[in-house]
Amino acid sequence: MAAQITNYQCPSCAAPLQYSGNSGKLKCDYCSSEFNVATIEQLYADKERAAAYEPPEWNTATAGGAWNDEETANLRAYTCPSCGAELICEHTTAATSCPYCGNRTVVPGQLAGALRPDGIIPFKLDKNEAIAALKQYYRGKKFLPDNFSAANHIEEIKGIYVPFWLFNCEADANLVYHGTRVETHTHGNERITTTDHYRISRDGRIAFENVPVDGSKKMPDEHMDSVEPFDYRGLKQFSTAYLPGFFADKYDIDAKTSVKRANERILESTQSAFRRTISGYTNVTNEHTNIHLRQGQVKYVLLPVWILSTKWRKKSFLFAMNAQTGKLIGDLPVDPGKFLTWFAGISLPLMALLSFILLYF
Repeated sequence: MAAQITNYQCPSCAAPLQYSGNSGKLKCDYCSSEFNVATIEQLYADKERAAAYEPPEWNTATAGGAWNDEETANLRAYTCPSCGAELICEHTTAATSCPYCGNRTVVPGQLAGALRPDGIIPFKLDKNEAIAALKQYYRGKKFLPDNFSAANHIEEIKGIYVPFWLFNCEADANLVYHGTRVETHTHGNERITTTDHYRISRDGRIAFENVPVDGSKKMPDEHMDSVEPFDYRGLKQFSTAYLPGFFADKYDIDAKTSVKRANERILESTQSAFRRTISGYTNVTNEHTNIHLRQGQVKYVLLPVWILSTKWRKKSFLFAMNAQTGKLIGDLPVDPGKFLTWFAGISLPLMALLSFILLYF
């Protein structure tokens, strides 16, 4: 019969551990650390449980609903043939260009194949406030191309409701860390360093509410992460009354696909929260993490963003502002001509001064 052999490794340096009959402990021949057998067995049992952990199943079926006939009769869907954006708006909205790529041609059609949102955060900041914020953002940017910051171009900023999936759950966590405390003192002519090793365990539960994952491929994740957070106390039950004058992006990343990113954000936040409870050690390393998510529910909502898309030398640049809080992010190009002019204005006088010093001193 085959036997299962476990080779225990030292938690301090990863070298093999050997059982010492004299001390009744597992000893590392490399760093001389000693551990109780029960401690090492518990550590490896925890690691096996962590390795066997599987992400939970989220209940995505509850996210979104069906549009009623009256709503679909008053809504239109616009498709951009350039970037593929599918936009929803009230039938009186004049769709002159795509908010994402600036393409002037949009093709109207009947709304179909989309879920009705569960909630919406209405626009709080109007277009004039968005334009003022954008002008302030441009201020002091010496190398910005003139046509990028032109007033008539800034007027093209558009309000769009970006689709988001909001994840609610509870996280049960068991984490084990290896901590060390290092003390150094001098005895005669010798400098003695003492390192104490500790097994640190943390158990607990954290409730998460409204963890956002955007459902639009056109809107870069880094832009949406940067304009967060939204104040979800302003979340309203969805109504088409909030749509006139704005676009609503039709999600192209569904709830099931968004689960992976939601899990990543929740797991990272859980680990960070527990790690912040540990202090007083010289060094702390994670030994194993076992986090179980439960009671997972998902909602489909629309969140307000002002965006401006433009091109400079065939490269796209996107500006986005949280239309509830005013937080903004933007990609800004650099005009090479302006940069070279500035560089020449600085470098030429310095070169002349250096030449004068070398010749006369």
